[in-house]
Amino acid sequence: MIEPSRGDLLISEPYLPDPNFERTVIFLCEHDENGTLGFVLNKKAQVKLNDIVDEVGSFRAEVFVGGPVQKDTLHFIHRNGELSQHANQVSMNTYWGGDYDQLLKMMNTRSIDKKDIRFFIGYSGWGAGQLMDELKAKSWIVMKNPSQEMIFDWDNHDLWKGCLKNMGGKFKLMSNYPKDPRLN
Repeated sequence: MIEPSRGDLLISEPYLPDPNFERTVIFLCEHDENGTLGFVLNKKAQVKLNDIVDEVGSFRAEVFVGGPVQKDTLHFIHRNGELSQHANQVSMNTYWGGDYDQLLKMMNTRSIDKKDIRFFIGYSGWGAGQLMDELKAKSWIVMKNPSQEMIFDWDNHDLWKGCLKNMGGKFKLMSNYPKDPRLN
């Protein structure tokens, strides 16, 4: 079993029965003795950012469902150095949060590119030891040190399959498993 760290990806095993996490890829922003927090990268919400936040004007960024916890909260990860001062560094040049007022100004002046930021409604969270129990039960696959391209640039529709293929070996085979094994 591989121990996850901040900045790693959690990839759901092909037949995880929880509909919240079916074929999901989660970017971990926190993982320590107190628990784990991350955001689902490949579940788009049915709304755009400017549909839920008036202050962003016409900045029509995608919004993702970060997970089933606190769906009334908005979070963001980014790779913009200008926002890094008040942000939590998750991995090399990838940050979680930051100065929200500065972000609004950057969106309204178009000084931040949509491809450098991701917004999430809610998050995925595990209490102390809970994720480790799920890893022992083989519910998740840990991908160490993913590239920024995987997090920000890869097509979210193919992300689950692409990450497994990228890992090679048995994971590449898993990437082709049908959603319903009875159809095989």
